[in-house]
Amino acid sequence: MIDEKLKSKIKTAAEVAAILGPRPRERKVIMCHGTFDIVHPGHLRHLMFAKSKADTLVVSLTSDAHIQKANFRPFVPEQLRAINLAAFEMVDFVIIDPEPKPLANLAVVEPDFFAKGYEYGGDGKIDPRTQEEIDVLSGYGGEIIFTPGDIVFSSSSIIEGTPPNLSIEKLLTLLDAEGLTLADLRGALDKFKGLAVHVVGDTIVDGYTHTTLIGGNTKTPTFSVRFDRQTNYVGGAGIVAKHLKAAGAEVVFTTVLGDDPLRDFVLKDLKAAGVRVNAIIDRTRPTTHKNAFIAGGYRLLKVDTLDNRAIGGRVFDQVREKVAQDKSKVVVFSDFRHGVFNRNTIPALIAAIPKGAYRVADSQVATRWGNILEFKGFDLITPNEREARFSLGDQDSVVRPLALKLYEQAQCKTLMLKLGERGMITYRSLPKAERDVRAFFVVDSFADRVVDAIGSGDALLSYATLTMAATGNEVMAAVLGSMAAAVECEVDGNVPVKPSDVLAKLERAEKLINYG
Repeated sequence: MIDEKLKSKIKTAAEVAAILGPRPRERKVIMCHGTFDIVHPGHLRHLMFAKSKADTLVVSLTSDAHIQKANFRPFVPEQLRAINLAAFEMVDFVIIDPEPKPLANLAVVEPDFFAKGYEYGGDGKIDPRTQEEIDVLSGYGGEIIFTPGDIVFSSSSIIEGTPPNLSIEKLLTLLDAEGLTLADLRGALDKFKGLAVHVVGDTIVDGYTHTTLIGGNTKTPTFSVRFDRQTNYVGGAGIVAKHLKAAGAEVVFTTVLGDDPLRDFVLKDLKAAGVRVNAIIDRTRPTTHKNAFIAGGYRLLKVDTLDNRAIGGRVFDQVREKVAQDKSKVVVFSDFRHGVFNRNTIPALIAAIPKGAYRVADSQVATRWGNILEFKGFDLITPNEREARFSLGDQDSVVRPLALKLYEQAQCKTLMLKLGERGMITYRSLPKAERDVRAFFVVDSFADRVVDAIGSGDALLSYATLTMAATGNEVMAAVLGSMAAAVECEVDGNVPVKPSDVLAKLERAEKLINYG
């Protein structure tokens, strides 16, 4: 866990002011401010120079909520950035600034000097933001000092080049801030057994037709391949049901299937997995099948057999009745826009959910256009970045403001925004006193190697859902969900993730923590 001596250096502005006492002070105080996303040699020179000018060095850093430099920033979360700074012997106190500018903290701490980089005015051209700081300093008699600008480094260039892998350090800091340990994560997995979950949604059969490239047509751009084998997996909402069952839950799955051989394949597969299925047969449509042709590890072509018409009449009535009748503790709407969910059916299906159930929704934008905002007021939603941008009509915002906007418009209790190889950002409801500094957090990806990323979001949804239902803790849900997603990424095809797979990920993390 985090060294208590380092944590003791991290204070609020008011706490620092109380320790230092009012001006004039016998011992001089200097203050620096910045993002310090990755502490590099330029930062060290800046801090060393500042410390040489006073007895006490106070460093304040911009909180995560106010960093909008680029997408996926900050790279290092605020608590870990604070610990990094506190680790330097030259630094006496660290403040995480809840405001977008350091003006309020300057007024509270009243340092004798405020150190800025040469580029902010050392050449006589004062940046407007620096002028605001000078005005505060002048108000009580403080002075500004510009540090030498002989060498310039940039956190952004380091991060955008080859960012260091800090996933374990970020995980430790996040758990520590929440008062959690890896043992708590293991304990959460044990609580999944017997949780009753009702999954509602579109079944997809994912086919993989493996071939060998044997040539091409000289007159037309046509590949010639030899058929090797074909493998089918139950996907879509079906794999969500299988993940949940593999994790230990008691699962009921309501879905619509065609009257064809793939229906029999789906029912046999789900029965073998232990999932109880409410199969509503629609003889006017096929069971959805998405078949990818693969040669040499590359996907050459995907052929879909499907009917995307919205369900209606008898079929819709049966689905709604199943939703209303089932008394599971958790209800998951897994929307792939292949008939079950649409603008007309969603309100009635939401209204049919029994009171008191924990409500989860995922609405995918791939070949179809789902909209997660149609599931307003749910307890948990888990869209990816593309789905968030589609629902908001926003192609431009960086990720954190994008996530906040979606969280507010969705009116959900918890939003887990999936960011692929960048991990996930989570927004959650908190008491007002904690909202500003802990309302969101980031978890990195735990995938060691990506073999097939398809279906990883379904694994995340399943494990995050069960963790929330069992513990109500968003941090544990995000971490275990991310680890389940990583497991799914590392295998080919839709294979249910077992708790033992996630435990193996936890054990690997623990080894890295203990042995570096």
